Amino acid sequence: MNLDFAKTGGLVTAVIQDHLTGRVLMVGYMNQEAFQMTVETGFATFFSRSRQKLWLKGESSGHRLVVKEISTDCDLDAVLVKVEAKGRAFAMKATRVASSAAWTRENGK
Repeated sequence: MNLDFAKTGGLVTAVIQDHLTGRVLMVGYMNQEAFQMTVETGFATFFSRSRQKLWLKGESSGHRLVVKEISTDCDLDAVLVKVEAKGRAFAMKATRVASSAAWTRENGK
């Protein structure tokens, strides 16, 4: 997968989605090194823009994101990473946030 890191200043947007439910769990950013680590280890790794360093989701809590599938958009400057969230705290938080923030054309919210 040849991502276009140059187009977006060295980072690509990474949308993280639960591989079973389709629920979006988070959005992060990956530089080339973070993407390579994600592919090699099978755990979602990001580039922290605020700390300017790599960040393995769950490195301190153990609530990791196990990668099941990676796909890209047509411009090669964003990825969709389907994962299995390992760890109860992350799953509970994602459910609470996602269920209260749903928008549909029918409800207009």
